Amino acid sequence: MRIGEAAAAAGTTPRALRLYEARGLLRPPPRTPSGQREYGPAEVARVRVIRNLLALGLTLEDLRRRARRLDLLVQDPSASCGSRPGEFSDVVADRLATLDAEIARLTHLRQDLAAAANGPARRPGLADRSQRQRART
Repeated sequence: MRIGEAAAAAGTTPRALRLYEARGLLRPPPRTPSGQREYGPAEVARVRVIRNLLALGLTLEDLRRRARRLDLLVQDPSASCGSRPGEFSDVVADRLATLDAEIARLTHLRQDLAAAANGPARRPGLADRSQRQRART
């Protein structure tokens, strides 16, 4: 199938397929005599795995560093990313730590905003901070 058909079958765009190829996530497919890319079911399955991993928060760079191992997930889509030590588990652990840090930052930000909405009397630290900012201006 041509690039547009393969992209549609995988739920993405032809531009994304070219990007995955350029980044080493997708092997260059064979070409027709006129130079058009020809994709098969294996490439479509690989693109679906790539899309699923990106949707889970992994980055193109995370996947690029493990491009050879993507075939394992293509062969067994039910396998977990963290189940094979050294393959994806370190990337998953790093991404989870990043998400946990971002959740903590956003939780703190939410608490500050809620306290500000309720007035500075409810949260002394916030009132002190706003008074210091006013004094500087």
